Formats: sequence, structure tokens, C-alpha cells
Amino acid sequence: MEKSKVYFTKEITPESIVKMYEELGVKLQGNVAVKLHSGEQGNQNYLRPEFVQKIVEHVKGTVVECNTAYEGQRNSTEKHKKLIENHGWNKYFKVDLMDAEGPDLVLEIPNGKVIKQDFVGKNLTKYDSMLVLSHFKGHPMGGYGGALKQLSIGIASSEGKSWIHSAGWSKDQTKIWDNLPEQNKFLESMADAASAVHNYFKGNIVYINVMKNLSVDCDCCAVAEDPCMQDVGVLASLDPIAIDQACIDLVYNSNDSGKNHFIERQNGIHTIEAAEELGFGTREYELINVD
Repeated sequence: MEKSKVYFTKEITPESIVKMYEELGVKLQGNVAVKLHSGEQGNQNYLRPEFVQKIVEHVKGTVVECNTAYEGQRNSTEKHKKLIENHGWNKYFKVDLMDAEGPDLVLEIPNGKVIKQDFVGKNLTKYDSMLVLSHFKGHPMGGYGGALKQLSIGIASSEGKSWIHSAGWSKDQTKIWDNLPEQNKFLESMADAASAVHNYFKGNIVYINVMKNLSVDCDCCAVAEDPCMQDVGVLASLDPIAIDQACIDLVYNSNDSGKNHFIERQNGIHTIEAAEELGFGTREYELINVD
């Protein structure tokens, strides 16, 4: 497989995100979903609505989210809708909580390493294309969070999240946390689920990763550590594996002393390894600097 193109700029502004999208030379068609992280109540690091407003409006997108599978303010439709309002998302955008009502949409994964089905919000069928807008950061269980995590955990329904976390053992969020599989099974399940969503859109999907507020904790943490590294930049690609690999490399190659704390959790690289083996992208990339 030839190298994938990953575009990079050090400029982190609402305008630079639009510029990076334009660098890809594609235009998302039809009804466009913009998958981003709405931020757990109390989290200080997630990307705010004002910051992403220009790109969402540029692609004429609908912000999409799904409920979580852990205790917090986003694990039920009622609570999640209230948080979306409190965080100001529906002040700026049309927001679709894709699994607000069942039944889930089931995506088959015939070549899945661990799971053979992905359970996602049924409203995914409303969209012709998708912008996966990820805040790149650390993650307590996944090692890091980027495009692959958005594709898998982010687009999975609440039950689908339980399915991935448990490596296909259960869809019941009240049961899985006391009997989780070893980490690599979870990471491989994420890769499986990511492949299902990427393939569902058949090329009508693009990826932007924002390396800002680089905490070791995810935006799903109500009590998250403050960033341990300086901001790095914005990346864009058509390949979710390449863009996440590029982000990881930028961290490892950084002169920032805070990187040592950030990479303590980086067994998450196994998600990228497993994803490449599934064949929907490559870890080999050309990093193209954009002024």
C-alpha cells in the first residue's frame, strides 16, 4: 500500500481547521455528519463549540454524538441532551444524538479480529458523509484518543460501547466494568469497530485531528489532568490510521519534556497496529507541512 498523505500545520485556529480540510481537495457531499466529543461535565480540555464553529458551518454539517457506557452526565439520552445544552452545542449547531432511540444499527465486521459486529446509533443512516473531528489526547484505557477512537467508541451506541469495551462479551453497561478483558483485546475491538464505520462511508469520510490541550486524560473524564505538553498543531487526512500514527510520532519526536508523562499510556499504539492489519489504511504516511 502506498503512503497516505497527512497534512500538518502548527497553526491552531478555527480558520486553520477549515484550511486543512480544504487541503484534502475533497468536498463532503449530501447530509454531512460531524463527529466530535461533546465533553463530559466538569472536563476542562474538550474543544469548545466556538472553536469548531467555522468548520462545522463550512461543511454544512450536523454535530453527531452517542450516549456513553459509564457513569456520568452522558450515559442516558435525558442527561446527555441536558449536557449538550449546558455546553452550548445546540446554540450553534443542529445536534443529533444518534442512539437517542433504538434499535441500534448493526454493522457487520466479517474480518474482525475480536468482534464481528459493531452496534452504532441508528441515525447513522441519515448521513451521506462524515467529518471525524478529533481532539487528540491521552486516554486512561485506550492509551490515546484520536480518529480511530472516534470511529469506534465515539460512533458506537451506549450498548455498542459496552460491546467494544468487553471485547464482545456483553452489551450491558452495568455488568462489563467488573470483568473487562486484557487491554489488547479491547484495543483490537476498537480497531474492528473503526473499520466498520470507515468502510460504511465508502470513501465519503475525512479526518481532522487537533493536537491541543494535550492531557493524558480523555474528554470523557469529569476530573481530568491539565495538559502536560504544549499544543502541537492540526492534521488532516483521508486515512484514520495514518493520521493517528502521525500524531503519535509528533509526540514521540517532540522536545517537550512533558511527553514522557503523555506516552506512559501509549500501549494504545496496538490499536493502530491492529487497524493496519485490517487493511483500511496504513501506518506509512507522507507528512505535508502547510504554512
